[in-house]
Amino acid sequence: MTYKIFPAALVGRLIVLQLIMLLVAWLAITPGYYAGLIIATTVLLIVSFELWLFTRRTNDEVNRFLDAARYGDFSQRFKFTRYGAGFESLGETFTDILEKLRGLRSEQETDLRHLKALVEHVPVPLFSLHNDQSVSLQNNAARRLFGTVPIVQAKDLLQFGSDFHKGVVDSVPGSRELVTFSHDGMQQQMALSATEVILGNRQEKLISLQDIQSELDVAQVEAWQDLVRVLTHEIMNSITPISSLAQTASNLTEDMIEKLDADSPLADGLHDIHDAVSTVARRSDSLTQFVHSYRQLTRLAPPERKRILISDLFDTVSQLASADSDGSHLTLTTNTIPRGLDVYADRDLLEPVLLNLLRNAQQATANVPEPRIDLKARLNRRGHVVIEVSDNGPGVSKDLNRKVFVPFFTTKEGGSGVGLALTRQVMIAHRGFVTLGESDLGGAKFSLIFEER
Repeated sequence: MTYKIFPAALVGRLIVLQLIMLLVAWLAITPGYYAGLIIATTVLLIVSFELWLFTRRTNDEVNRFLDAARYGDFSQRFKFTRYGAGFESLGETFTDILEKLRGLRSEQETDLRHLKALVEHVPVPLFSLHNDQSVSLQNNAARRLFGTVPIVQAKDLLQFGSDFHKGVVDSVPGSRELVTFSHDGMQQQMALSATEVILGNRQEKLISLQDIQSELDVAQVEAWQDLVRVLTHEIMNSITPISSLAQTASNLTEDMIEKLDADSPLADGLHDIHDAVSTVARRSDSLTQFVHSYRQLTRLAPPERKRILISDLFDTVSQLASADSDGSHLTLTTNTIPRGLDVYADRDLLEPVLLNLLRNAQQATANVPEPRIDLKARLNRRGHVVIEVSDNGPGVSKDLNRKVFVPFFTTKEGGSGVGLALTRQVMIAHRGFVTLGESDLGGAKFSLIFEER
């Protein structure tokens, strides 16, 4: 409607303007009409000014509409009811277009926020490596992975190991490889994948990381549990009748010895047989107890996790450990930073683990002039709770740092190799880790790292 009325109104004004111009021209060449000439000229000026205003209104409103569309100012409204000549229809059209643009922009922003929210909450760490070697962290998982360490350039990744840095920098789009991620004295195996992303003139590599260390640990523990289950089953099937028969033979020989005279020539032989059979019976019982201890590795109950105040936990295990120290001059210190630090764990599983580590530390410092054990809890750079048991004993050589957690392996004379293997299983059940390193006191330091608070 606007496009039909506006040209007609414009043509009408031009015709009127031309007629007035002809009238002015005629009055100018005809003598005696000076007053009429002045009036006609004044009307001509008024009509010209009105025509200029008429055309300017359209230009101004079109410019205002284009500026609103350009800068996204969707609050503008166009109501030209007082202008007439179809301007009200033009204003409605402009307003409708802006409303549609506003709706489209709102829909796009909603989709963008939704997409960002999805990326932000993806549990897989995502970050971008740009052509200038700058790094952009894309989601919460990536920020949690690197903790408080600022990651701006690719060289900043060297803090997490040269293998990890090299894997990221040299990654090939579409490939997948294993890298070692080192942090806080702990190493994790991660699967690294790279994807090439091109946006306009920008090109970058999108790196995703998947922690497979937990899966490897669980698979390894399950393999050990299957092995121990088979071994203990076969050993018990074999040792049970041996133990029973040896005990029976020991009882029979003992009865026969009591019935024989001391001077009987068979007495000495029966004594020897009785001693031998009794030895077999005792060793069978010892082996049975040994097998029962290993069955603990296959009977670990799922943890029932609750909030535990670590300072209270330390007070309990410190009292129990002090009671086992037999009055020695051992110095046991505890420290929790911050004091109110807590952990989401099963106290019934965690207490025996700490007590076992404290007993190991006591044994390691038995021959030290001034034995000392430090029990400490803190938050690492990634916000994970870390419980450390350190001593000033002789320590453990680095080549044994991982072997000590393997079932059946022990460095102590008469040890069973169960305690630290069970500690590792408890931590894996808590989705955590246990590591062995060198303490500031010069001895060993066991670290329990909980990824969930």
